[in-house]
Amino acid sequence: MGLRDYKRASLLKSFGYAISGIIRVIKEERNIKIHLCAALIVIALASYFHFSRNDWMVLLIIITIVTSLELVNSAVEAVVDLSSPEIHPLAKKAKDVAAGAVLVAAIVSVIIGFLLFFPYFTILR
Repeated sequence: MGLRDYKRASLLKSFGYAISGIIRVIKEERNIKIHLCAALIVIALASYFHFSRNDWMVLLIIITIVTSLELVNSAVEAVVDLSSPEIHPLAKKAKDVAAGAVLVAAIVSVIIGFLLFFPYFTILR
């Protein structure tokens, strides 16, 4: 196996590890399931209302940000649990701050979702 083959195999393995991590978080973490269910509902509604290209881009970016932050939050929690099995104020801080980042993104995503969908719901009246 040449260097090029090794790098290609290594890249494929990296994708495999990433997909494995995503699947593991989806199986084990409740909050990402909630975010993904909300995302599916919002995507279905956006399809129903025939969102514009720009609305789709905003919607997908917001879904990606919230989902990505939830994945990072899960990683932070795992690393903190590994490095500090006992209760420690800095471990709590790290976990709380990571969770706070997800909360901020989720709140802003709801506001953006309202702004995106409001015109479509006012048309139905």
